[in-house]
Amino acid sequence: MDKNQIREVIARRAALELKDGDLVNLGIGLPTCVPDYIPKDVHVILQSENGLIGIGPSPAPGEEDKNLSNAGGGYVTLKCGASCFDSATSFGIIRGGHVDVTILGALQVDEKGNLANWMIPGKLTPGMGGAMDLVSGAKKVIIAMEHTAKGSHKIMTECSLPLTAAGQVNLIITEMGVMEITPEGIVLKEINPEFTVEEVQAATEAKLIIPKDIKPIQQ
Repeated sequence: MDKNQIREVIARRAALELKDGDLVNLGIGLPTCVPDYIPKDVHVILQSENGLIGIGPSPAPGEEDKNLSNAGGGYVTLKCGASCFDSATSFGIIRGGHVDVTILGALQVDEKGNLANWMIPGKLTPGMGGAMDLVSGAKKVIIAMEHTAKGSHKIMTECSLPLTAAGQVNLIITEMGVMEITPEGIVLKEINPEFTVEEVQAATEAKLIIPKDIKPIQQ
């Protein structure tokens, strides 16, 4: 699979986790592709921590408004009824537990639901944004990311990088499958038919729990 195919598989599957009426926050990078795949009969409200609720589709080339961007600096549009406010109010919404779902990328996730996506200057990421608040305040935390990083494990027995939050991740979606964090460990709920269970396990440091009724990844 090439990079674009990987991103599409992940974003398309993550979009299926969203339900009518959900207030949803999307992290920078791959998660911003999720709105392109939300089913037409599902109506969600997109929120950005820089002070927007009611984000619409990406603007057409040449129609960007320099005053409208998401938290990652990407241009956005606003739907009818959208609201703009300061970031303090936005984080009040997040910290107050009003966000139903947040979809974020990650450097590492482990079998206890711990998340690492801190800024490491000059090395891995340009910044962490509001991830610490989002993973603590959102009702459901979904990690949408590539399964490995240049061949290195990202789904760990225990994170080796500094934690953004402990025990907050609910679901991991990669190009290889869908994994749920449970008290017993990481359950491989769905698998991409392009991979075998053995290949998924080899790409995962944590020991996966493989149910008998594992399903193909929904698309």
